[in-house]
Amino acid sequence: MTGKTALIVFAHQERTSFNYAMKEAAVAALKRTGWKVIVSDLYEMKFKSVLSRDDIKGKPKDPKHFKYGAETAEAWKEGRLAKDIVEEQKKVQMADLVIFQFPLYWFGMPSIMKGWAERVFTMKFAYSYETMYSEGPFKNKKAMLSFTTGGPGSMSSSKGPNGDMNVILWPMQNGLLNFCGFQVLEPQISYAVAHIPQEARTEILKSFEKRLETVWDEKTIKFLPIQDFEGMSSGFLLKKEVEEASSENKYGPTVGQHLGKPLPPDSQVKAEITKL
Repeated sequence: MTGKTALIVFAHQERTSFNYAMKEAAVAALKRTGWKVIVSDLYEMKFKSVLSRDDIKGKPKDPKHFKYGAETAEAWKEGRLAKDIVEEQKKVQMADLVIFQFPLYWFGMPSIMKGWAERVFTMKFAYSYETMYSEGPFKNKKAMLSFTTGGPGSMSSSKGPNGDMNVILWPMQNGLLNFCGFQVLEPQISYAVAHIPQEARTEILKSFEKRLETVWDEKTIKFLPIQDFEGMSSGFLLKKEVEEASSENKYGPTVGQHLGKPLPPDSQVKAEITKL
């Protein structure tokens, strides 16, 4: 993939961790196949994950009633965002593929990575009401979540105490990645890595490297395009004809737009189109 660039956003405190090994495996595999690789090691960078007025330079447009989204949108257009935000936005702009490597903490990203997304994916740069979801600014880019869990996969099944992994993934894959327009690749989930033998961990690393050799050619997770919804004046609700077209299907269209039906199985875990 000569000419393509990958950004790995990495969040783990320890170099002895399996997440660090996954990050290193990704860097090596991508470089072997011709990718340019950029890494944002958030803990190493001591990246500031808390939103504040310091995220813009100069005077706010409305200092008495500071609205973070509106102020950073204006600052982005005028080149007044904080230096660390600008540096990360440049990396995203250069990237064809963004990989998020992290341990799953409390059913989501670590706070430092969530803060990275909140500060870097500013309004107008990463989304707007005019450009979101399938029409988002990053619609020509791909993204992937790669994370580890503390428990086995059975815990995050439809019968497990954590609940269905597809539901856990929806806020991150739809609410963050798809919302900004990314084409979302299947997540790389490494279950219970602290409780499996070294041989199994080695196999996970090898499998990940093998996958990344052809990652750009993979199918992507299916989401409903923004064109399937009414505009803002109608509350962004699913169009009647789209809802009617799926009326005979056993499952709802997506995890989020389920229409009161059973969730489509593995629709956030596998890129293959679920047979409805």
